[in-house]
Amino acid sequence: MATALITGSARGIGAAIALRLAADGYNIALNDISEKSFEENDIADRIREKGVECEIFICDVSSHEQAEKTVKAVKERFGSIDVLVNNAGITRDGLLARMSEEQYDTVVAVNQKSVFNMSKFVGSIMMRQRSGRIINLASVAGIYGNPGQMNYSATKAAIIGMTKTVAKELGSRGITCNAVAPGFIKTPMTDKLTDEQKAAMLGQIAMKRFGEVEDIAGVVSFLASKDAAYVTGQVIEISGGIMM
Repeated sequence: MATALITGSARGIGAAIALRLAADGYNIALNDISEKSFEENDIADRIREKGVECEIFICDVSSHEQAEKTVKAVKERFGSIDVLVNNAGITRDGLLARMSEEQYDTVVAVNQKSVFNMSKFVGSIMMRQRSGRIINLASVAGIYGNPGQMNYSATKAAIIGMTKTVAKELGSRGITCNAVAPGFIKTPMTDKLTDEQKAAMLGQIAMKRFGEVEDIAGVVSFLASKDAAYVTGQVIEISGGIMM
């Protein structure tokens, strides 16, 4: 049975992707930075109820050393890594004039370097397998920019460039690499917005609603499937028609 490794999958979009890929028949390697993240829900049990195997791997994927050890552990546990979803990400918002170096560097480390770390180590396994799917979580912020998110927008734009580069480097080994770029999705992050902020965001969306985490999971499921065997280097915007 094939295995999918999803970073930052204790909740939100990552958890939804894990559940969808489990329903598709993948064994699931969950990842997040702390045990506490998984204590707040029953995601692992919900995945096992779908008849697949599931294991939790605690790791800071922005750490080169930790990422390497975790990838080795996943490979030893499941025998292969067939799908990698680079979902881990954070925000530390602030206007450019007020943004600290720490705010910038922390977001770059978690959002961008983690993609480098995991793609390098999992990509090495996939090259030996001569097959694999790498799916990166970008954002509409990386396409259009977003005020107060220079750090976040920079990392998501970088992920788009990284996606296209990995697609070109690994394509001859039967490995695809694509990105999805979510718009405004209902998550604990958007729950913190004021009514005024939510109204302003909805005004930019053609469909006049926020997306659901399942909207992202469905597209990731497609990119991981045999139906997407000839799709690589692409960035699929999932935004309900923003900025059209």
